[in-house]
Amino acid sequence: MSQLPALILAAGRGERMRPLTDITPKPLLAVQGKPLIVWHLEALARDGVRDVVINTAHLEEQFPAALGDGSRWGLRICYSMEGRDHGGALETAGGMAQALPLLGEAYWVLAGDVFVPGFQFEAGAAQAFVNSTDWGRMWLVPNPPHVPQGDFALTAEGLVQRKDQAAAGTPAYTYSTIGLYRPAMVEGIQPGEKAALRPCLERAIDAGRLSGQLYTGPWVDVGTPERLAQLNAES
Repeated sequence: MSQLPALILAAGRGERMRPLTDITPKPLLAVQGKPLIVWHLEALARDGVRDVVINTAHLEEQFPAALGDGSRWGLRICYSMEGRDHGGALETAGGMAQALPLLGEAYWVLAGDVFVPGFQFEAGAAQAFVNSTDWGRMWLVPNPPHVPQGDFALTAEGLVQRKDQAAAGTPAYTYSTIGLYRPAMVEGIQPGEKAALRPCLERAIDAGRLSGQLYTGPWVDVGTPERLAQLNAES
């Protein structure tokens, strides 16, 4: 199959990264010699994705200036400019709903502020998702020190559950911020509406329409200056 399009979430203010993000959007901060978001763009291009939407709000004019139309990576980048169109970021589900006309019936979503250099956006995984009835499929990671309790439970059959409703012994993991989704995941959210993703995910869990799998490769939520400095010290 031809690969699905991808949405990179890059609209947030990055409060915990201040003062660095006072002048640079977090996804454009350099990690090991190149902007964090460029690691994603290179991986998507490597794995056959051709169409990428980037949603923006904070210092959003810097993104087209830095990344252009994506042609240098063999990509077609377009921008969902929430700051220009709505006066600020719409949060994750709101950003997804706003970008739907650019994405189609199924699409990858990933946050622009995680470092996950080994992740593969496999066409086979995309095809399996398209063939399923799931509203979403998320990749979970072993819990980092700052999320020791995890976000969601994951059954041996690959079904994502609320932690408080899972059977005893079902492990809980942290959402990697990478997933495959359909428009049904954000159904009812209007373009321009600010909305968080968590209630949408819980609605999908309750409907039995959210699957998941564990990713155990290197993964860092680049959420603080200290984590950024540590990554750059490893280069």
